[in-house]
Amino acid sequence: MTRIQLPSAGAAREDVLSRMDAMREDDANWRASRMFGLVYRAPDEIMELAREAYGRFIAENGLSPFAFPSLRRMETEVVAMTASLLGGGDEAVGTMTSGGSESILMAVKSARDHARAARPEITAPKMVLPATAHPAWDKAAHYLDLGVVHVPVRDDLRADPAAMAAACGPDAILMVASAPTYPHGVVDPIAELSEIALARGLWLHVDACLGGFVLPFARRAGHDVPPFDFAVPGVTSISADVHKYGFAPKGASTILYRSADHRRHQFFAYADWPGGVFGTPTMAGARPGGAIAAAWAVMNHLGEEGYTRIVRSTMETTRRLIDGVNAIPGLRILGRPDMTIFAIAADSLNVFALGERLKAAGWYLDSQQLPPSLHVTVSPGHAGVIEPFLRDLARCADEIRSLPPEDLSGAAAVYGMIGSLPDRGMARDLILSYLDSLYRAG
Repeated sequence: MTRIQLPSAGAAREDVLSRMDAMREDDANWRASRMFGLVYRAPDEIMELAREAYGRFIAENGLSPFAFPSLRRMETEVVAMTASLLGGGDEAVGTMTSGGSESILMAVKSARDHARAARPEITAPKMVLPATAHPAWDKAAHYLDLGVVHVPVRDDLRADPAAMAAACGPDAILMVASAPTYPHGVVDPIAELSEIALARGLWLHVDACLGGFVLPFARRAGHDVPPFDFAVPGVTSISADVHKYGFAPKGASTILYRSADHRRHQFFAYADWPGGVFGTPTMAGARPGGAIAAAWAVMNHLGEEGYTRIVRSTMETTRRLIDGVNAIPGLRILGRPDMTIFAIAADSLNVFALGERLKAAGWYLDSQQLPPSLHVTVSPGHAGVIEPFLRDLARCADEIRSLPPEDLSGAAAVYGMIGSLPDRGMARDLILSYLDSLYRAG
């Protein structure tokens, strides 16, 4: 393998851009709305506003609120607007982060340090998660040395309050709920989990990274939305990504707390460095000003009316897609999704092979396991591709009806193998080996 090195002489601007365009020829075609995940495509005029706002603050650094008070003001206003959307009162506070994983990491750190102060007798703290909680929680526990208790969900794929309560032993400090879950798009019974948290003195976090900018507006549009935010008295903190359905560029999330006393545990400060007094509100040191500015610009431009309009349309697109999937023999939707996320399962078809056929037809859907399914995240642009997608989905399903389970190739074969391994430690090792090979330049 030849090691990639910095060019001895720089290339012309046009050549660099041309090579970049060539590199992305095999990327999923999100611009044509043929991708159901990873990219939350906003209308073109919103994307252009976000691009312009990001460019205006491309060099500014959110690390220093003294050098760039404009960024501090925009961040505090993004946080305040988001907290207001999510039922936060005058005491609710928070910060912006680089994404949902960092927001979750900050919530875990805050809960851990809060417990250290309030319950010093706990030396091996644990968090209690429904099995459907995002793996970012396990990653945060891995980084911050917390134990994790995974709890099976109910038949409706939502967290089981009785089982969660039984799993909360004397070392439990944090309980997690999702609004909605990433795999299936259902909101956990947060009001019931709140009662458990209040009775046991537990920190309850609601992961609304996906739903924070959908559920409030779906409720305004007349949809039945379960209680999930700070209006539920036991909720301590909420994560909500602006770069998902808030339609800001990547690098913009929020972590919110019921009060400043809870947020204080998130901060880091060091007073004895020769370089000066050092303090950071989040994990990052340098923080891209463009992400903060673009989030502020998009939120102020759309407003409540704009978000409600987009969510109303996207919810209708989701309903039409769900009805269309359920009408295809052999396919079904898992659970009863509460918003714009759902999973396609199959009674007898090989769903991983179905995903590969769809990819060959130009559609991109992520594969899921336990049980096998295809993940669908609906964005505003998908309103224009409902019929072609359902037509190709039905055709691909027909093509694989006679395909034996072992007749797999490509990513379907790899995913099917990992998902079927009874030894989950071996499955984890395979994932690590795959990542190691994937990120080798050459």
